[in-house]
Amino acid sequence: MAPRSLSWVNTPVLQRAIERYEQGLMPRSMQLWLQQLLELEQPVKGPLRPPHC
Repeated sequence: MAPRSLSWVNTPVLQRAIERYEQGLMPRSMQLWLQQLLELEQPVKGPLRPPHC
């Protein structure tokens, strides 16, 4: 397994990125960044957040 580097992401930035990801409004490079950051195995078609968020 490759060593992981720590990343710090501002919470509002991450929330906005997740919103845009769910809406399909992100460029491919940003989608890949978010998938890697959240350790998603494949693109997600549904919401990433619980309904109450």
